[in-house]
Amino acid sequence: MKAKRFDADFDSGKNITNALDLSKARRPLQAQKRVNVDFPTWMIESLDKEASRLGVTRQSIIKVWLAERLEQTASNK
Repeated sequence: MKAKRFDADFDSGKNITNALDLSKARRPLQAQKRVNVDFPTWMIESLDKEASRLGVTRQSIIKVWLAERLEQTASNK
C-alpha cells in the first residue's frame, strides 16, 4: 500500500491494521522487568481493599500509583 492511500484510509477512519506488520510493534520504554518488594501486612490489606473498590488488581493499583508519583516528581523538577 502506498503512503498516500494509507494516510487517506487512516484519515477517513478505515481500519488500516491489515496494512501493518504488528509482529514487530513495540511500545517505547515499556519493557517489563520483574521486581520483588516486601510490604507490611497492613499495607497489603489497604492495597487490596482499594483495588477491590476500583475493580482492579493489586498489581495494577501499585503500578498506577507509582506512575502517578513518578510523573508528579518529574513535573516538579
